[in-house]
Amino acid sequence: MNTDNTRQLLANKQIAIIGVGNMGEALLKGFLHTKILSPKQIIVSDCAFEKLSQLAATYNVATTQQNSAAVKDADIVLLAIKPQVINRVLDNIAAAIKPTALVISIAAGVSTQNIENKLPINTRVCRAMPNTPAIVEAGATAIAIGKHAHQDDLAQANALFASVGQVYNIDENLLDAVTGLSGSGPAYVFMIIEALADAGVRVGLPRTQSLALATQTLYGSAKLLIETGEHPSVLKDKVTSPGGTTIAGLHALESGGLRATIINAVVAATNKSRELAKKDS
Repeated sequence: MNTDNTRQLLANKQIAIIGVGNMGEALLKGFLHTKILSPKQIIVSDCAFEKLSQLAATYNVATTQQNSAAVKDADIVLLAIKPQVINRVLDNIAAAIKPTALVISIAAGVSTQNIENKLPINTRVCRAMPNTPAIVEAGATAIAIGKHAHQDDLAQANALFASVGQVYNIDENLLDAVTGLSGSGPAYVFMIIEALADAGVRVGLPRTQSLALATQTLYGSAKLLIETGEHPSVLKDKVTSPGGTTIAGLHALESGGLRATIINAVVAATNKSRELAKKDS
């Protein structure tokens, strides 16, 4: 996304961030680091006074413990909160939110329709599913729009989340699948790295070196895949010599059901997201 166009798109917007846990702060940091927003355009709201004090000192943004106060002048309201509290927050801000405000939610499993039902008629809503690598500006975020939102709203949402990684626009009915894949995916990758490091220790490597080698191997492999654009199977075959060490290792992975286990993990997480959606509705 063109940075100058992005800044122009958001130049006169006031942004309220409701909830500043790990993801909320990651987004705040990304907005400011890429300079798509200035501190004077942002107000953050959270129940933790100590956290707000730290954010004000670190980022020079306005803060409040009152969600309704945060949203009253906001052009964009970013709900960086857990699905368990979203109904309470929506009830709190419904009377204060501007009729022209765009609402963006990252609450897993909570549909745009359910958010729209809690807010004034015709409120424009987008849903986003980022992941934790957004903290280091390497996130993957999928975005879908509700029935009242339009393409300008999508462009604004894209601009915000592009500041912390890559953005993908999808239909809302696929967001549960995104939650199961990229939303929960970092945890799967961390477990794989941990297992590789344990394996290195098992065959004699010191713990620190083993973890560093495992981490760099995952990072380098992902970077190679992105930069070459080749299919994973092609790159896998380039590492695999006839009768060599790699094919022996791959045979062990296949025997242990690695593919099926990872697929099952994504399916389980997707189904859990769908359960959350049913409970919310």
